[in-house]
Amino acid sequence: MNSTHEVIDLVEFRDTASAIVDEIGKVIVGQNDVIRHVLLGILSNGHVLLEGVPGLGKTILIRALGRALALDFSRIQFTPDLMPADITGTEILEDRTGGGRTFRFQPGPLFANLVLADEINRATPKTQSALLEAMQERTVTAANTTYSLPSPFFVMATQNPIEQEGTYPLPEAQLDRFLFKVNVPFPSTADIRDILNRTTSDHEPELVPVATGEQLMAMQLLARRVPVPSLVTDFVSRLISASHPGQSASTLVNSFIRYGASPRGAQSIVLGAKALALVEGRYNVSFDDIFVVAPAALRHRLLLNFEGQAEGISPDAIIADLLRVVPREI
Repeated sequence: MNSTHEVIDLVEFRDTASAIVDEIGKVIVGQNDVIRHVLLGILSNGHVLLEGVPGLGKTILIRALGRALALDFSRIQFTPDLMPADITGTEILEDRTGGGRTFRFQPGPLFANLVLADEINRATPKTQSALLEAMQERTVTAANTTYSLPSPFFVMATQNPIEQEGTYPLPEAQLDRFLFKVNVPFPSTADIRDILNRTTSDHEPELVPVATGEQLMAMQLLARRVPVPSLVTDFVSRLISASHPGQSASTLVNSFIRYGASPRGAQSIVLGAKALALVEGRYNVSFDDIFVVAPAALRHRLLLNFEGQAEGISPDAIIADLLRVVPREI
């Protein structure tokens, strides 16, 4: 077992990442791109938002991730009546051994390494703001006292894009705290057949932990040490600037974007690209790595204007146009 002060080598990083994917693959059919981006989010020490219609296995995927990692796992079902104290914890009054009473903080489900926030957009803004502090600061404040969350700490959230009644769209500030937003596509006919074969029999696959929290933190440390050529960082900087109207050569950006990506988007791209390079057994970041992670890092950070919403413009189409028009070198 690696301590948090040790750095694992490239081969161990790649083998451990592959083992995690293999374990998740025991219960998830297809969705290889989704699994890869969720893993990259974990290895980048970031939070991931999964969006897809019901029944595509979003919750099962995150549960499988929790079982493949030797981490404390917690699931929160977000509902309109969920209060901040329901997720952060609250002060409770208890009797002392020698007499009298005292208040003691009872930690909520946020005090875990891996937190599944199921249907996150069904919670009220008040509860979402409590989650925002946990995601950004890795702390929880209750009764004027701040408590540190365990390390590592990840929020894996799901939301349904087609359900509107009883939902509260996530504020831009909270969306920006997610490293990636991953769209979960509908499975192919062949995948549906495999799903039926796996889930309608009496066989249930057994998942075993293949990585510890200490290993994950060592992998995160190694990922941050991956060098990035200046040409690549310059390209990412131009990409983020070009996502803003008035500063872009993209007709789609100038026509349909109200506000572009923040510098946090650039950080997400670079961190994800570093993790991807190591997963593929390379100790350097290429332009191809940027092109792979850029859609997941930017699609929730581009705010469409009224025309873009009316035309039904996809953020992915705008990102594809940006990647096409922004020069790799100047």
